[in-house]
Amino acid sequence: MKKIIFSAFMLSSALLATSDVQRLSEVFSEATTSGNIKYYYIQTDKDNSYTNTTNTSAYANSIGGELRFNTARLYGFSGALTFMTTNPFLLSGAVDTSIIGKDNGAMGGDATKGFSVLGEAYISYMYKNFQATYGRKEIKTPLMSAKEVRMLPSTFNGLYTSYKLNATSKITADYITEFKQRTSSDFINIIEHALGTNTDAVVGKNSDKFMAMASYNYAHEAYGFDIYDCYANDFLNSVYADGAYKFKVSDNKLALNLQYIHQNSIGNADTNLAQAGSITAGKKVVVDAVGVKLNAKVAAASFTLAYSKVASNSSYHDSLVLAWDGTPLFTNMITSNDLFQSIYGGALKADSVYIGGSQGVKIAYAQKYDSLGLKGFSTTLSYLNTSNSRFAKDQNDYNVVLGYKYDKEFSLALKGIWVSDNTSMAADGTITQLKLLSQYRVIANYKF
Repeated sequence: MKKIIFSAFMLSSALLATSDVQRLSEVFSEATTSGNIKYYYIQTDKDNSYTNTTNTSAYANSIGGELRFNTARLYGFSGALTFMTTNPFLLSGAVDTSIIGKDNGAMGGDATKGFSVLGEAYISYMYKNFQATYGRKEIKTPLMSAKEVRMLPSTFNGLYTSYKLNATSKITADYITEFKQRTSSDFINIIEHALGTNTDAVVGKNSDKFMAMASYNYAHEAYGFDIYDCYANDFLNSVYADGAYKFKVSDNKLALNLQYIHQNSIGNADTNLAQAGSITAGKKVVVDAVGVKLNAKVAAASFTLAYSKVASNSSYHDSLVLAWDGTPLFTNMITSNDLFQSIYGGALKADSVYIGGSQGVKIAYAQKYDSLGLKGFSTTLSYLNTSNSRFAKDQNDYNVVLGYKYDKEFSLALKGIWVSDNTSMAADGTITQLKLLSQYRVIANYKF
């Protein structure tokens, strides 16, 4: 009932925000609709030889997408609604729930059941260089993001403000209270979602649970940099900075990027995590990571070489904490990231290249074939080696993507992913490795 009332309120506010409203018909003629219809097939096979357990294979089909309604602007005000849905079909006994309701399952629901949700519902006000938005909204930053690699994006609930200082720079300040993970139908308090049933033990029962985020972004034709500070009250402070320099060699475009990340537990969490018997085995969070990336575009080809290093310190929980779908490292790969670190209660887990002590080297090659008469076709080949003295064996990722895009509306992607010695870390620092993970995807997407 609460969702219905909120939806009705947002829709009525949106209608009032439409410019030059004279009659009801004009309200809808001034508004715009957009969205997408997506079909997704995924199959994940695991070789569990290291633990002498049975190998597993799971798959799923789902169809869904988004329907977005945006009003025109009147006196600076506008509104938007986005309905999101995922609907599985032809499921087997073993279901890959990562395109359905995996996060719902972590909270005790049915992970194999489809859902529909009002993922975005916000009112926005703009005056000259200032903009403020309140409500449910997609955001895309290095540490907190929509992360659209499955059926639906993740969204956040809060107040978002930005101010353009000039043509090249802006500042932002956000206050966020809730997070809806991409495989969930529910908005959960942003700190509780990160820590789950351990929330009170880590941040304290009476803590005011919110996220404050500020940024400065500068973008020049040849160079730019970004700085973000994400302050999760009584839990974690995260600082992210990157810089980019673009240049040419002959007619070839090159870009050099550098990044630095620092995280540390704060407030009650800093005290509670240091206690013996805590979820992190008595270690508070202190993390430092760096990365460098070189990208070169030569005609219709693109080449990428990236390196990252997460510092190792056995006295601390030294793995990156990425609870809200951020994938900041330049060496990030589809299956060697924090893919399920953003699942309810999974914030203090980590995966491969994000684990303390990990060193990652990534090579990628992307090619378009328009010049050969194959308009819209492309391939992407990626490889990542992750080494760490804590690992029994290096992790190696191989990703292949065959893509096709017809104008701006339709795209089709066939993806194959093979990961040897797939590595993960529990909150207490325990390392486990899977001999082989194979994953296959078919993604068809129509935008309108």
